Amino acid sequence: MSAEAALREAICAHARSLFERGLTHGSTGNISVRTEDGGLLVTPTGSSFGRLDPARLSRFAPDGTFLSGDKPTKEMPLHQAFYETRGVTGAVVHLHSCHSVAWSLMPGLDPDDLLPHLTAYSIMQLGRVKLLPFFVPGDPAMAGAIRGLAGKRSAVMLAHHGPVVAGRDLEAAVNAAEELEATAKLALLTRGSDPRLLSGEEVGRIVSRFDVEWSA
Repeated sequence: MSAEAALREAICAHARSLFERGLTHGSTGNISVRTEDGGLLVTPTGSSFGRLDPARLSRFAPDGTFLSGDKPTKEMPLHQAFYETRGVTGAVVHLHSCHSVAWSLMPGLDPDDLLPHLTAYSIMQLGRVKLLPFFVPGDPAMAGAIRGLAGKRSAVMLAHHGPVVAGRDLEAAVNAAEELEATAKLALLTRGSDPRLLSGEEVGRIVSRFDVEWSA
Protein backbone atom coordinates (compact mmCIF):
# COMPACT_ATOMS: atom_id res chain seq x y z
CA MET A 1 0.00 0.00 0.00
CA SER A 2 1.35 3.44 -0.92
CA ALA A 3 1.78 6.18 1.68
CA GLU A 4 -1.14 8.11 0.22
CA ALA A 5 -3.41 5.07 0.17
CA ALA A 6 -2.55 4.41 3.83
CA LEU A 7 -3.29 8.05 4.68
CA ARG A 8 -6.66 7.86 2.93
CA GLU A 9 -7.54 4.77 4.96
CA ALA A 10 -6.40 6.46 8.18
CA ILE A 11 -8.56 9.53 7.56
CA CYS A 12 -11.64 7.36 7.02
CA ALA A 13 -10.87 5.19 10.06
CA HIS A 14 -10.44 8.18 12.39
CA ALA A 15 -13.55 9.85 10.96
CA ARG A 16 -15.60 6.71 11.44
CA SER A 17 -14.42 6.41 15.05
CA LEU A 18 -15.38 10.03 15.77
CA PHE A 19 -18.80 9.48 14.17
CA GLU A 20 -19.52 6.24 15.99
CA ARG A 21 -18.71 7.86 19.35
CA GLY A 22 -21.00 10.81 18.64
CA LEU A 23 -18.33 13.49 18.36
CA THR A 24 -19.93 14.57 15.10
CA HIS A 25 -23.14 13.54 13.40
CA GLY A 26 -25.02 13.46 10.12
CA SER A 27 -22.91 15.09 7.43
CA THR A 28 -21.18 17.50 9.81
CA GLY A 29 -17.46 17.94 10.39
CA ASN A 30 -14.45 17.88 8.10
CA ILE A 31 -10.82 16.76 8.12
CA SER A 32 -7.81 17.79 6.04
CA VAL A 33 -4.32 16.24 6.10
CA ARG A 34 -1.02 17.13 4.43
CA THR A 35 0.28 14.56 1.96
CA GLU A 36 3.95 13.66 1.45
CA ASP A 37 4.18 15.95 -1.60
CA GLY A 38 2.78 18.94 0.33
CA GLY A 39 -0.74 18.67 -1.05
CA LEU A 40 -3.92 17.96 0.90
CA LEU A 41 -6.47 15.21 1.31
CA VAL A 42 -9.83 16.61 2.45
CA THR A 43 -13.20 15.12 3.35
CA PRO A 44 -15.85 16.00 0.74
CA THR A 45 -18.73 18.38 1.28
CA GLY A 46 -21.97 16.83 2.49
CA SER A 47 -20.26 13.57 3.46
CA SER A 48 -20.79 11.60 6.65
CA PHE A 49 -17.77 10.72 8.79
CA GLY A 50 -19.37 7.30 9.25
CA ARG A 51 -19.50 6.50 5.54
CA LEU A 52 -16.42 7.97 3.86
CA ASP A 53 -14.89 6.31 0.79
CA PRO A 54 -11.06 6.60 0.73
CA ALA A 55 -11.07 6.81 -3.07
CA ARG A 56 -13.45 9.78 -3.09
CA LEU A 57 -11.57 12.10 -0.72
CA SER A 58 -10.80 15.47 -2.28
CA ARG A 59 -7.17 15.75 -3.42
CA PHE A 60 -5.30 19.06 -3.76
CA ALA A 61 -1.89 19.75 -5.24
CA PRO A 62 0.75 21.62 -3.20
CA ASP A 63 -0.20 24.87 -4.97
CA GLY A 64 -3.85 24.47 -3.94
CA THR A 65 -5.15 23.21 -7.28
CA PHE A 66 -8.02 20.75 -6.96
CA LEU A 67 -6.94 17.49 -8.59
CA SER A 68 -9.46 14.73 -7.99
CA GLY A 69 -12.18 13.24 -5.83
CA ASP A 70 -15.52 14.66 -4.76
CA LYS A 71 -16.14 18.36 -4.21
CA PRO A 72 -14.30 19.41 -1.01
CA THR A 73 -15.85 20.76 2.17
CA LYS A 74 -17.11 24.32 1.99
CA GLU A 75 -14.90 25.04 5.02
CA MET A 76 -11.70 24.83 2.91
CA PRO A 77 -10.77 28.49 3.61
CA LEU A 78 -10.86 27.70 7.34
CA HIS A 79 -8.45 24.80 6.89
CA GLN A 80 -6.16 26.71 4.54
CA ALA A 81 -5.86 29.57 7.04
CA PHE A 82 -4.36 27.19 9.60
CA TYR A 83 -1.88 25.73 7.11
CA GLU A 84 -0.84 29.21 5.98
CA THR A 85 -0.32 30.64 9.47
CA ARG A 86 0.96 27.61 11.42
CA GLY A 87 3.90 26.00 9.68
CA VAL A 88 3.81 22.98 12.00
CA THR A 89 0.27 22.05 10.92
CA GLY A 90 -0.05 18.63 9.31
CA ALA A 91 -3.79 18.11 9.84
CA VAL A 92 -6.93 20.04 10.77
CA VAL A 93 -10.03 18.54 12.37
CA HIS A 94 -13.35 20.37 12.60
CA LEU A 95 -16.19 18.77 14.58
CA HIS A 96 -19.70 19.65 15.72
CA SER A 97 -19.21 17.94 19.10
CA CYS A 98 -22.14 18.64 21.42
CA HIS A 99 -20.42 19.48 24.72
CA SER A 100 -17.96 21.83 23.02
CA VAL A 101 -20.77 23.68 21.27
CA ALA A 102 -22.83 23.80 24.46
CA TRP A 103 -19.91 25.26 26.41
CA SER A 104 -19.42 27.95 23.76
CA LEU A 105 -22.96 29.21 24.49
CA MET A 106 -22.46 29.72 28.23
CA PRO A 107 -22.36 33.27 29.61
CA GLY A 108 -19.30 34.79 31.21
CA LEU A 109 -16.64 32.92 29.22
CA ASP A 110 -13.19 34.31 28.52
CA PRO A 111 -12.92 34.38 24.71
CA ASP A 112 -9.13 34.31 24.91
CA ASP A 113 -9.03 31.26 27.20
CA LEU A 114 -12.26 29.38 26.64
CA LEU A 115 -11.73 26.26 28.74
CA PRO A 116 -11.38 26.26 32.53
CA HIS A 117 -8.06 24.86 33.75
CA LEU A 118 -9.42 21.55 35.00
CA THR A 119 -6.82 19.04 33.78
CA ALA A 120 -3.20 19.01 32.70
CA TYR A 121 -4.02 17.31 29.41
CA SER A 122 -6.22 20.06 28.02
CA ILE A 123 -3.39 22.50 28.58
CA MET A 124 -0.78 20.12 27.13
CA GLN A 125 -2.74 19.30 23.97
CA LEU A 126 -4.60 22.54 23.31
CA GLY A 127 -2.89 25.49 24.93
CA ARG A 128 -5.34 28.39 25.20
CA VAL A 129 -8.47 27.85 23.11
CA LYS A 130 -9.79 30.96 21.39
CA LEU A 131 -13.55 31.49 21.19
CA LEU A 132 -14.49 33.08 17.87
CA PRO A 133 -17.87 34.72 17.20
CA PHE A 134 -20.64 33.19 15.13
CA PHE A 135 -20.14 32.98 11.39
CA VAL A 136 -22.55 31.55 8.83
CA PRO A 137 -21.11 28.14 7.83
CA GLY A 138 -18.79 28.50 4.85
CA ASP A 139 -18.29 32.24 5.40
CA PRO A 140 -14.74 33.13 4.24
CA ALA A 141 -14.57 35.57 7.16
CA MET A 142 -13.83 32.56 9.38
CA ALA A 143 -10.52 32.19 7.57
CA GLY A 144 -9.80 35.86 8.20
CA ALA A 145 -10.41 35.34 11.91
CA ILE A 146 -7.94 32.44 11.94
CA ARG A 147 -5.33 34.47 10.07
CA GLY A 148 -5.84 37.26 12.57
CA LEU A 149 -4.46 34.95 15.27
CA ALA A 150 -1.13 34.91 13.40
CA GLY A 151 -0.52 31.23 14.05
CA LYS A 152 -0.54 31.63 17.83
CA ARG A 153 -3.41 29.20 18.51
CA SER A 154 -3.76 25.55 17.56
CA ALA A 155 -7.41 25.32 18.61
CA VAL A 156 -10.39 27.61 18.21
CA MET A 157 -14.07 27.27 19.00
CA LEU A 158 -16.59 28.68 16.54
CA ALA A 159 -19.53 29.86 18.66
CA HIS A 160 -22.80 28.07 17.89
CA HIS A 161 -20.88 25.79 15.51
CA GLY A 162 -17.96 23.67 16.70
CA PRO A 163 -14.24 23.31 17.43
CA VAL A 164 -11.42 23.48 14.88
CA VAL A 165 -8.09 21.96 15.93
CA ALA A 166 -4.75 21.87 14.11
CA GLY A 167 -2.08 19.28 14.87
CA ARG A 168 1.32 18.17 13.62
CA ASP A 169 -0.34 15.11 12.07
CA LEU A 170 -3.73 13.42 11.82
CA GLU A 171 -3.51 11.51 15.08
CA ALA A 172 -2.38 14.55 17.06
CA ALA A 173 -5.20 16.68 15.66
CA VAL A 174 -7.81 14.02 16.41
CA ASN A 175 -6.49 13.49 19.95
CA ALA A 176 -6.56 17.22 20.63
CA ALA A 177 -10.12 17.56 19.28
CA GLU A 178 -11.21 14.73 21.56
CA GLU A 179 -9.49 16.41 24.51
CA LEU A 180 -11.34 19.65 23.80
CA GLU A 181 -14.67 17.84 23.82
CA ALA A 182 -13.83 15.95 27.05
CA THR A 183 -12.78 19.17 28.79
CA ALA A 184 -15.95 20.96 27.68
CA LYS A 185 -17.97 18.06 29.10
CA LEU A 186 -16.09 18.33 32.41
CA ALA A 187 -16.70 22.09 32.42
CA LEU A 188 -20.44 21.59 31.97
CA LEU A 189 -20.58 18.85 34.61
CA THR A 190 -18.83 21.03 37.18
CA ARG A 191 -20.39 24.39 36.24
CA GLY A 192 -21.92 26.06 39.29
CA SER A 193 -20.15 23.69 41.70
CA ASP A 194 -17.09 25.90 42.27
CA PRO A 195 -14.55 23.23 41.22
CA ARG A 196 -10.91 23.67 42.19
CA LEU A 197 -9.05 24.79 39.09
CA LEU A 198 -5.35 24.30 38.49
CA SER A 199 -3.52 27.26 40.01
CA GLY A 200 -1.46 29.66 37.95
CA GLU A 201 1.68 28.07 39.37
CA GLU A 202 0.47 24.58 38.41
CA VAL A 203 -0.41 25.71 34.91
CA GLY A 204 3.01 27.32 34.60
CA ARG A 205 4.72 24.06 35.51
CA ILE A 206 2.73 22.18 32.86
CA VAL A 207 3.49 24.81 30.22
CA SER A 208 7.20 24.71 31.06
CA ARG A 209 7.50 20.92 31.34
CA PHE A 210 5.74 20.20 28.03
CA ASP A 211 6.81 23.34 26.11
CA VAL A 212 3.20 24.38 25.54
CA GLU A 213 2.32 27.37 23.36
CA TRP A 214 0.65 29.62 25.91
CA SER A 215 0.09 32.94 24.22
CA ALA A 216 -1.92 35.62 25.97
